[in-house]
Amino acid sequence: MTYLLGLRMNGRDVLVVGGGRVAQRRVPVLLESGAKVTVIAPEATAALEDLASAGRITWHRRGFEPGDVRDGRLGEFWLVHAATDAPEVNAAVAEEAEAARLWCVRADDRHAATAWTPASGNVGDVTVGVVANGDPRRAAGLRDAITDGLSDGTLDARRGREPLRGVALVGGGPGDPGLITVRGSQLLSQADVVVVDRLAPMSLLDRLPAEVEIVDASKIPYGRSMKQEEINRVLVDRALAGRFVVRLKGGDSFLFGRGGEEAAACAAAGVPVTVVPGVTSALAAPAGAGIPATHRGVAQDLHIVSAHVVPGDRRSTVDWAGLARAGGTLVVLMGVERVGAIAAALIEHGRAADTPVAVVQDGTLPTQRTIVATLGTVARAVADAGVRPPAVIVIGEVVDAARELDILHEGPGEPPVRTNGPGGDESPEGNRIR
Repeated sequence: MTYLLGLRMNGRDVLVVGGGRVAQRRVPVLLESGAKVTVIAPEATAALEDLASAGRITWHRRGFEPGDVRDGRLGEFWLVHAATDAPEVNAAVAEEAEAARLWCVRADDRHAATAWTPASGNVGDVTVGVVANGDPRRAAGLRDAITDGLSDGTLDARRGREPLRGVALVGGGPGDPGLITVRGSQLLSQADVVVVDRLAPMSLLDRLPAEVEIVDASKIPYGRSMKQEEINRVLVDRALAGRFVVRLKGGDSFLFGRGGEEAAACAAAGVPVTVVPGVTSALAAPAGAGIPATHRGVAQDLHIVSAHVVPGDRRSTVDWAGLARAGGTLVVLMGVERVGAIAAALIEHGRAADTPVAVVQDGTLPTQRTIVATLGTVARAVADAGVRPPAVIVIGEVVDAARELDILHEGPGEPPVRTNGPGGDESPEGNRIR
């Protein structure tokens, strides 16, 4: 039997003997708890060496010596981890710790240890720790089942918790519900009100309790749209009424998502705001199609722009001439309806008409499809294929690099799009449409 404790390690000294993979797993968790970590090891992993170089741990680059634990010459330790790959060294460390009445965790022999580290995980302000008779694999599996349940709402995270307050601006990711961040999923599971966009991962809403209020704040291009002022009002009013509000968006709230405006509205009303970054479609959609936004020897710069207004419009702040000259990768959001004008502007300002272009519709979703063309042919390719938003336009040599590497593909799990040269193999205009 074991007696579980939650140790408050802030400012307390911990000794870790060993610098290998076990120590690399243990040390970051100790640092997160606020412990002052001393490592004794003749060699250490690159990650531990980096922590030592940054001054976050103290590393004595030598083997364990008698008295390191007992004499207090290295610190007044509260806890000891024996994590070498030599059982005799671990036994010596544990013997000294026992004599000094210190708890000692042994990596090599859980039955000889006086303490076990539980498989632990955090969900908001809840810490879960599981000890399964010292079996780390079983404990980790149970830990994951519990934390997953708390995160996605399968286990009621509300029960017994202190209610959250204010507004959380949560980036829901590019569409695939599995790509929301862990923190975003945790906050969503605790929401009293969810204000949601049409591009957010809607299937996540089905996991919420029936009493959670869902406010549809969709903005349909050229269609129904909830005004931004009304969205701001809902966020503030619900939060001031004492309800925890999650503003769930597609992508990232602070990348063309008007998250800054919503945060400012909340701040002006005295409502606390938590910002949870999301995976942006500007990077996820190309990656989902097998296109690296940057690639060594091909593109060392990346520009992400919004094309919600046409090039040349006085409301546009995009320097299309500069982007044409830059020559790196250009990712365009909200540009499907204006792709012809975008291509024409780039060609006019010097970008070659045969510059490769990929248009990724419904990135990361089962309905994802990819069109490959050039600046000179992309407008017709998009029209012929009937591409509709949401779609991400990728312009630059990385598109050809993906084809040459045979990693360009249409959708999740699809085989690579193969072509016979830079123009493609399915139409005389050089468009690859699937």
